[in-house]
Amino acid sequence: MAARGHTYVVDIETAGVPWKALDEPTREYLLGRANSEGEKEAVPHRLGLDPGTGRVIVIGMRNVTADRGGVFVEGKSRGWTDAGPPGFKRFDGDERELLTEFWRMLGQNAARVVTYNGRQFDGPYLMLRSAILGIAPTVNLAGYRFALNPHCDLAEVLTFFGATRTNYRLDYWCRRFGITSPKGEGIDGSRVQEFYEAGRIDEIAEYCTRDVLATAELYARLEHTLLPLLAARG
Repeated sequence: MAARGHTYVVDIETAGVPWKALDEPTREYLLGRANSEGEKEAVPHRLGLDPGTGRVIVIGMRNVTADRGGVFVEGKSRGWTDAGPPGFKRFDGDERELLTEFWRMLGQNAARVVTYNGRQFDGPYLMLRSAILGIAPTVNLAGYRFALNPHCDLAEVLTFFGATRTNYRLDYWCRRFGITSPKGEGIDGSRVQEFYEAGRIDEIAEYCTRDVLATAELYARLEHTLLPLLAARG
């Protein structure tokens, strides 16, 4: 069971800087790490996966305790409005503003932050981007791997913290649990950069909120089944 306080489900979308905007030593270093010509060709298209060469463009958040959501979207600073997808208010601003407001909200009452694969990606990415921008995170999203608080990574839960041999995507587990998959509506994680460069950030925000809602529903299925056993282990 989560500690006293609120439980938030979080998901992020990221985009890379233009390849030519990187300084020459960084480009040479990244290419030098590639093991084949194919990997070298892929490097400029994968910059969004690294917090050193990318940035956070959308954060989806669902307070499952209070049953309300928010989506943080890169754009002209407008603060909070009712312009988000159904069930979500929207916060518009630059990356610094998004991260500052995100950590402020979590720091108020977050007892547990739930992600899917967030221990490997979302958590470290949010924390590193914040550090780069001089923002202090208010919750440790990259702490002890086997803990369920303050960060509960459902991808880790469903592999029993690496004990099983398989590691499936969120879409796979949604289908197994009878949850509506967030995929199949023209965009997935592999196309976020493409949509971003085409100015289609509203569609990215909607996709991110679908991921959040699916993760929240998966969490609801695990909260009273697997999680109590894992919390009581040892």
